[in-house]
Amino acid sequence: PLSDMDHTQLCEIKGVGNNIADKILEMVETGTLATYQKYADDTPPGIIEMLGVRGFGPKKIKIVWKDMDITSIGELLYACNENRLVELKGFGTKTQEQLKTQLQYFLDSQGKYLYGHIEENVSRLPGMIKAHFPDARTEITGDVRRKMPVVESIEIITTVGEDQFSSKVEDLGMVYEDGLYSWEDLRVGVKHVAVDRFEEVWYGTSASQEFLDAYPTQSGKPEADILSYYDLPWVMPAFREDPDYVSERHKQGRKLLNYKDIQGVVHSHSTYSDGLHSMAEMAQHAQGLGYSYLVMTDHSKAAFYADGLKEEEVYAQMEEIDELNKGNTDFRIYKGIEADILSDGSMDYGDDFLQNFEVVIASVHSGLKMDEKKATDRIIRAIENPYTHILGHPTGRLLLSREGYPLDYEKILDACAAHNMVVELNANPLRLDLDWTWIPYALEKGIMISINPDSHSREQMKYIKYGVDAAHKAGLSKEECLNCKSGLEFEKWVKTLK
Repeated sequence: PLSDMDHTQLCEIKGVGNNIADKILEMVETGTLATYQKYADDTPPGIIEMLGVRGFGPKKIKIVWKDMDITSIGELLYACNENRLVELKGFGTKTQEQLKTQLQYFLDSQGKYLYGHIEENVSRLPGMIKAHFPDARTEITGDVRRKMPVVESIEIITTVGEDQFSSKVEDLGMVYEDGLYSWEDLRVGVKHVAVDRFEEVWYGTSASQEFLDAYPTQSGKPEADILSYYDLPWVMPAFREDPDYVSERHKQGRKLLNYKDIQGVVHSHSTYSDGLHSMAEMAQHAQGLGYSYLVMTDHSKAAFYADGLKEEEVYAQMEEIDELNKGNTDFRIYKGIEADILSDGSMDYGDDFLQNFEVVIASVHSGLKMDEKKATDRIIRAIENPYTHILGHPTGRLLLSREGYPLDYEKILDACAAHNMVVELNANPLRLDLDWTWIPYALEKGIMISINPDSHSREQMKYIKYGVDAAHKAGLSKEECLNCKSGLEFEKWVKTLK
């Protein structure tokens, strides 16, 4: 931590000299940086906000600010709609259309949250309120309880009366404004209900409208009784989406997987590419979490930005894996790679070299601006390669930041089924890709899903939890999840790949 270092120690860091060391110490001691503040004070807030719009850099921002006196994102979007940017230096029609799309996406994303980023914090809310109102009942409801990947509103339901609750706002560490409470930078909606209506209102705010239309609330009844009334077993809120699909899965006898069903970590990066920890550290952590195997899948050579592995580095990594596996009977590291799918659909290693790996994840990382046909053809060619085994983060999306490239999902998944390709549910809260809404189609085609953390550090293995949460929405069972296989079962699966 830089805050623990003195001036001399800071200057020993490569690239840090006296001036930067002085600024670091200034930030540690004062919490601010005078140099930054000087320019920030002269810059409209809307201009700083523009820096958060993907693909819109400082040079272009300066042009629209200084040449057109545009100082907010709303003004900029309006200017795009009016085609006012076409003649500006460095813009043109294509750039304007791309910017318009990004601006609309940026504005649509405001006030929304990634479930994985807020879930731990929000889960503390009921206990905090209960500490002040021990005789009342308070629970999380809405999007958070439904484990929506993108949370549009944070809601709690409580039997505390509205006046009583508002009288304790300061004690609760909350601020009330415009009909919403703010707590630790989160906007929270509070529903106040009578004790005898708590259960039915909770049920009515914990499912899709389609599900509620099929299975309406029952006055005063708890959730389990409501579901039982419709001849359904307990259906967790995350799975209360498509009522016909829920009924179908119930008739098939499919039970949702749970967190403890995950037996191994697939898709991990180490210091061999862009990870923060060594393979030994990653393996030790995975084993400590109770997992039986770890598939190391560092980046391949085309991913130069991620320090991807050249062939000789791959051999060195494989030798280290053999050493780490020696004498270990209850845990195994597998030799994998996250290989880049190139623009023409070929892999960045040749087939002869790909044969050296036990598990190959094929992913797109560059050239993301594709139309549907280009993207679909590119990925299908990679799926057809006999030496690829798992399709990684199929759409390349980043939730609330970047839309995925367009795909013909049915063609992609049909190809995966035809070539025994596993599809990744990338569990990073920013991705959660494949989207849960397409998993039922994949399951219908007999495709296995692998819930992968894409961990670039030991701590990121916890992302598996968010993948399981998304899988709950799709009704995934442990029999349909690759890394729910035991160590022995996974080893047998790997052998089938050769």
